[in-house]
Amino acid sequence: MINLTVTAVVFGVVFLAELPDKTALAGLVLGTRYRASYVFAGVAAAFAVHVALAVAAGSVLTLLPQQLVQAITGALFLGGAAMLLFKKDDGEEEVRNPKDQSFWKVSGAGFMLILVAEFGDLTQIMTANLAARYDDPLSVGLGAVLALWAVAGLGIVGGKALMKRVPLKLITRIAALLMLGLGVWSLWGAATG
Repeated sequence: MINLTVTAVVFGVVFLAELPDKTALAGLVLGTRYRASYVFAGVAAAFAVHVALAVAAGSVLTLLPQQLVQAITGALFLGGAAMLLFKKDDGEEEVRNPKDQSFWKVSGAGFMLILVAEFGDLTQIMTANLAARYDDPLSVGLGAVLALWAVAGLGIVGGKALMKRVPLKLITRIAALLMLGLGVWSLWGAATG
């Protein structure tokens, strides 16, 4: 059974953390050059692979004592918040251009770009943490994959308009504050539990 509250919390946290990420910008670049549906198919498949790996890692953490998991999760959330608050803007990544517009070339380029760029990324680590925190892999996985797909869709279709209206720095700060709150909450649970 899917817990809609857990799914919504995970969606919100992962969505905000992924918005300012370099892969959202890469999706935007690919989306301006190639057919959006082809790009999205590749990007969505890569994100699904990453979420499955993260949820599996987080599920393994649930085998440890709950207080230890909460302490580790809290520390990782605080580390993620620090990464968001102190990261430098490294600009747009270069994106390899497929020679033609075929589905397999474009979606393959999107898949490989996200698969490589997101491996060990902050949102993958956050998803593993959330899976360990809530011990509900299905709800966490659903929330994370929907958030990543939503960001990819926004980046591919309407990223330029969003970035003109909402400063990237503000989005990053909100995501960092949410992670900071989750970190403190997890550490509090470890200390009092």
